[in-house]
Amino acid sequence: MGRQWLHAKRAIVNLKKGQLVGKLVKEITVAAKLGGPDPDANARLYAVLEKAKKASVTREAIERAIAKGAGTGGDKSSMEHVVFEGYAPHKVPVIVEVYTDNHQRTAPEIRVLFKKGVLGAAASNKFLFDHVGLVEAHHTDANTDLEAAAIEAGANDFETLTHAQNDDIPEGHAGARFITERTAVHAVSTWLKQNGWSVVTSEIGYLAKNYPELDDTARAEVGEFLQALEDHDDVQRVWAAVR
Repeated sequence: MGRQWLHAKRAIVNLKKGQLVGKLVKEITVAAKLGGPDPDANARLYAVLEKAKKASVTREAIERAIAKGAGTGGDKSSMEHVVFEGYAPHKVPVIVEVYTDNHQRTAPEIRVLFKKGVLGAAASNKFLFDHVGLVEAHHTDANTDLEAAAIEAGANDFETLTHAQNDDIPEGHAGARFITERTAVHAVSTWLKQNGWSVVTSEIGYLAKNYPELDDTARAEVGEFLQALEDHDDVQRVWAAVR
C-alpha cells in the first residue's frame, strides 16, 4: 500500500510540475507577444524567464515560446487573452485571466468551474478592483527602506511581501510588492534591477478595493474554489479579494 501511495504521490508531483512548466511557457509566449523578445526591454518577459529557469524549463522550450510570441518563428502565437469575472463562495470577488487558443472550449469549462463552487457564480465585478501595475521583488538587505525604494523607483505605493506570502521571496530578504501605474511597470522594474533588487513578477493585474471578512471554514472553502480555477491549464492568473 505504501509503495502504491509513493507512486501516486510522484504522479501528482509530476503532474503539478508539468502544469507549472506549461503555464510558464504560455506566459513567456504572451510576454514576448505583448512586449517583444528582448528581456532587457521587456520587464514581464525578464521576470517570467527567471521563474522558468528556476523551474528547469529547457532552453529550447524557452526559445521556441519567445519566437512564437514575437512572431519570428514558423509557429506564430494565436492565443487569445480572455478575462472572466465572478464570485467565489461567500461572495468573494474573483477575476480570472485566461490565455487560450480555443475560446469556444475554454469559456464553458471556466463557467462550469464557477458553477461547481458552493455559491460560486460568474458575474460582473471589475468595479471592485483597481487595474494596476504590479512589481514584486526582493533585496538581500533585510533592512532596506521599502518606502524610499518605492518613491525612487516611481511606484505609487508598496506592500511588504514575505516568503510565506510568496515563495519566490527568500527568507531573510526584504520583499515588497510595488504598485504602479499600468504604464510604469517596466520603468519601476528597471530601476529596481539597477539598484540591487531581484524582480520576480512584473505585470499588470488587479487589486481588490475591499476584502470580505472570512472565518477559517469560509477561507478554506474559498481556497478550494480558487485552487480548482488555478489548476485549469488555460488559467494564467486568479485575482481574488482574499488576504
